[in-house]
Amino acid sequence: MAEKTILITGCSSGIGYDAAHALAKRGWRVFATCRQQIDCARLKAEGLESFVLDYADEASVESAVAETLSRTSGTLDALFNNGAYAIPGAVEDVPRDALRAIFETNLFGYHDLTRRLIPVMRAQGHGRIINCSSVLGFVAMRFRGSYNATKFALEGLTDTLRLEMKGTGIHVTLIEPGPITTDFRKNARREFETWIDWESSAQRYLYETAAIPRLNDESGEPAPFELPASAVTAKLIRALEAPRPKPRYYVTTPTYALGLLRRMLSTRALDRILRKG
Repeated sequence: MAEKTILITGCSSGIGYDAAHALAKRGWRVFATCRQQIDCARLKAEGLESFVLDYADEASVESAVAETLSRTSGTLDALFNNGAYAIPGAVEDVPRDALRAIFETNLFGYHDLTRRLIPVMRAQGHGRIINCSSVLGFVAMRFRGSYNATKFALEGLTDTLRLEMKGTGIHVTLIEPGPITTDFRKNARREFETWIDWESSAQRYLYETAAIPRLNDESGEPAPFELPASAVTAKLIRALEAPRPKPRYYVTTPTYALGLLRRMLSTRALDRILRKG
């Protein structure tokens, strides 16, 4: 059988890093991309093929696609859209430019990269497009509004694409993790400090007593029900290698629980539960 090829984004750490190494060990030819050249150099030293792809930079997306196809003679079996970040803060405190910036990476970049690769998959008659969403792609939680918005939008775009790809041989799948051990919180703290004027907020008390202590927690203690990145990789492998992959794969107990509650409860009842989170 010919070697399978996959392009993965956000491979500097966490989910993307684990997926890239695991799939390479399974015999996939992995193109493990990162936003920074220094991270690509580290992955190359670890034996992976790596080059820069920054979702927020359209030229970078275009260049990464060209680099990928030049290495495969114009084919690609799978795409795993993974890189994303959060800007913690109450919706009323998120500036317009912050929302624009997070959508550039978490949604527009995914869309741009996917559009550039669909014609390749159409021409070869097969392909897998897997988008990493979140439990926050179908339930909302306080102080996560900008991230919620990007993931809700991603889910809508992905569901539509799945319908439109019917009959093409291209399978489109969502992976929806809950808490996973990554650098996500550390990166979120940087974005929070860049964008959120919490000291002037009407919700300053909640920042001081809940949001900021959580962001600054460096104890290393995992969040309740937190799983390692390998739990996402396990579902990614199913999405890639199953003859008939599911439209969505849940990861972690909170995702399963909230998925069930969302179906069972009224909006107001679910809101009462989510306000505690």
